Amino acid sequence: MTLTTHTADRVRVCAVSDLEVERGRAALFGTVQIALFLLADGSVHAVSNLDPYSGAHVMSRGIVGTRGDIPTLASPMHKQVFDLRTGSCIDTQGKDSATLRVWRVAVVDGQVELNIEEIR
Repeated sequence: MTLTTHTADRVRVCAVSDLEVERGRAALFGTVQIALFLLADGSVHAVSNLDPYSGAHVMSRGIVGTRGDIPTLASPMHKQVFDLRTGSCIDTQGKDSATLRVWRVAVVDGQVELNIEEIR
């Protein structure tokens, strides 16, 4: 999906109803690829679609899970596990630590919105 209309500081990405629980969706804003995830608790998370370990834009295809009370995303490439809230890698699979870029998400009237300045 491509990001569309925006207000002064936010851009509407999609409707929450366009997302499936625990399934990723990729959104494109210019050259920035963002992976969106709707969790079972209704929260929406946005992280970079770029896997920092493989260099491939595949994180929207990752595996959603939890570690304790931490919502997680495992890379579909090499299975590193990231905290969806902070982007920090909590299981590096023996590699150096890396992080995913994270965007703050607002849900307004059933629409997923991101801050334009944070995307740039």
